[in-house]
Amino acid sequence: MRAAEEMIEEPVATTEETTVTPVSGWRRWLDLWVLLGFLALAVLVTIQLWIDPNGRVLAGNDDDHGVFLAVLAHAERVIFDGANPFFNDRLNAPVGVNMMANTSILALSLPLAPVTHFLGAGVSVALLITLGLAGTAFAWYWVLSRHLVNSRLAAWIGGAWCGFAPTMVSHANGHVNFVNQYVVPFIVWQVLRLREPGRAVRGGVILGLLIVLQCFINEETLLFTALTLGVFVLAYAVMRPREVAAVWRRFTAGLAVAAVTAFVPLAYPLWYQFFGPGNYHGQPFAPSDYVTDLASLGFFARQSLAGYAALTRQMSVSSTEDNTFFGPAGLVMIVVAVVMLWRSAAARSAGIAGLVLLLMSMGPTLQVFGRDTGIPLPFGLISHVPVIDLVSVTRFAMVPATVAGVLLALAADRIRDYPQRRRRWFWTGMVLALVPLIPKPLPVVAGDPMPAFLSEGIWREYVPEDRTLVTVPLPEVTTGRTGMRWATLNNFDYATPRGYFMGPADAPRDRTGSWSAPARFTSDLLWRVREYGVVPVLTEADRRKITEDLVYWRTAVVLLVPEGRNVAAQRAVLVDALGEPQLVGGAEIWRVPPFE
Repeated sequence: MRAAEEMIEEPVATTEETTVTPVSGWRRWLDLWVLLGFLALAVLVTIQLWIDPNGRVLAGNDDDHGVFLAVLAHAERVIFDGANPFFNDRLNAPVGVNMMANTSILALSLPLAPVTHFLGAGVSVALLITLGLAGTAFAWYWVLSRHLVNSRLAAWIGGAWCGFAPTMVSHANGHVNFVNQYVVPFIVWQVLRLREPGRAVRGGVILGLLIVLQCFINEETLLFTALTLGVFVLAYAVMRPREVAAVWRRFTAGLAVAAVTAFVPLAYPLWYQFFGPGNYHGQPFAPSDYVTDLASLGFFARQSLAGYAALTRQMSVSSTEDNTFFGPAGLVMIVVAVVMLWRSAAARSAGIAGLVLLLMSMGPTLQVFGRDTGIPLPFGLISHVPVIDLVSVTRFAMVPATVAGVLLALAADRIRDYPQRRRRWFWTGMVLALVPLIPKPLPVVAGDPMPAFLSEGIWREYVPEDRTLVTVPLPEVTTGRTGMRWATLNNFDYATPRGYFMGPADAPRDRTGSWSAPARFTSDLLWRVREYGVVPVLTEADRRKITEDLVYWRTAVVLLVPEGRNVAAQRAVLVDALGEPQLVGGAEIWRVPPFE
């Protein structure tokens, strides 16, 4: 009845001694219905995107949606054109982008390259978000139901929470990498199994391969998992030193085998990420900019059924970073679960791990309702540690959200041993906790339609292979996203300068991480015109600088995006610098002659 405690707290037991109830035929049918239910819920969350995946953009974070369109378009080129999987020379031309340093999700994007090629990157994004949510929920359900609980209902609660918690639905607004977490429960389980006799080699190899797979899905999630397991093991060792002493040799031997197994295929990709062209260090923001607000623990996220966006915005900087927001009943039930499981050292260790990562997510000083209290927190001591400094701090809170799902599942399994009255109170609380967190469909907006010049391939007559197509506004973070989106929907058949990506601020002088390419005269000029609508009077020196930038970008054609902010002002600047445009395929273009 208490499979979770047996599996973790009896480390010398064999797998056969601790396996939960065998899976019967009707349970397999139940598993199928659970999977279909998770898929249905995931489709409900993404339904507005599925209506027109290539024509719509996720409103919660259209910039990051564009990033993953670019990632998938690059993978299509890898499979169909033989491009370098770790480097994209079609974005930020002529410099390019280090894809290993940009969450390239190669384990997902490469298998979906045929979908991207024939149906478009937008379809691949919608598919990955849908399968990511449902797959993560079912993966946790599978591990829980096979190894940690006997009740399928308890496993369903844990899976539903882990796959569709507010943090997961929040990241579904544009973070394809974070919603695909179905490898994580198997990594956790394989780590726990390393304590078993005879598992060091076989278990270590399996764990190492899972690490490789997760690394090519999302390194941040892998880091969070490693930190959580590290805190869990340390806490458990303090509580159960004799049990840990009996297994630590085979456990560490298994970890060593896993490390060697993972090192072989990951050595070069990770070298490329940290030392290859386009590498960077740190983030373009301070650790205190993106942190978890203490008040968010008891309120609701934007995409929860009971959510109220105006209130949520006071406690969260982005609709893709609502990483806690358990709701008042949800927070109470998490505490109830911890109390119910307190006698289990494993459950206490999991709770401690979740709490430590929650504290890390709050950053260097405590914030409450969007206000910095000035109260120092432990994260300030490690905020500049390498690798840690690459993480958006609030995302550490994804760990306690997942830990909460596991603890709720264990508590739901344990409640069957309680008196009927307590069971009624428990299930009433669970309903009050879960129903307000039911996710709403993700909001979308219509993307700017491509002119026939691009959609019908007319551009091929104007842009040679070694030249670029420059869209105005230029592709940048938060601005010019249309041009980058159009390039990705054409699977980067043409190269484009600049873009939204992570790279060095101004290499080689400054390798601090930046969300865009180093500024140039023309990019700054056009950004100001788009932003403020003021048309400057260009001098001959200005025109020479514009020409120099066009030469640097190897420009063949400049194309004005016909809709957007201050289009007339941008057009006036282009006419002043380049003359009158041609109208071709529904787009105004300026042809740039070859440069010697």
